[in-house]
Amino acid sequence: MSAGARRDDQDDRGDWQPVCQVAALEVKRGATALVHGQAIAIFRMPDDVVYALGNHDPFARASVIAKGIVGVRDGVPFVASPVHRHGFDLRTGQCLDDPHVTIPAYEVRVVDGLIHVGHRKVA
Repeated sequence: MSAGARRDDQDDRGDWQPVCQVAALEVKRGATALVHGQAIAIFRMPDDVVYALGNHDPFARASVIAKGIVGVRDGVPFVASPVHRHGFDLRTGQCLDDPHVTIPAYEVRVVDGLIHVGHRKVA
């Protein structure tokens, strides 16, 4: 597995929340889930790598990230907000258009085809 979703047999950080089967997500389309009380946008890439970001767009001040357009820019998997089109790195949450802005990125693992979302990644 790559940097997005990883496969763990042990829960080394605790609090992994099962979300859905990988097969239930459309490729390059976002879905939302409530994880640890936070609205999370979850994305499945063509290679079945799964990423999770906070669903709140800080520029639009709206929960719309899951509705964004998914792609790859200069080798970086990203989602472009549907409102102002700012791109966010799916791996880190870093805004590709404004380096001073980030949105939360979350740990993801896939176990037996089931997506689990963990804690917010530490930069």
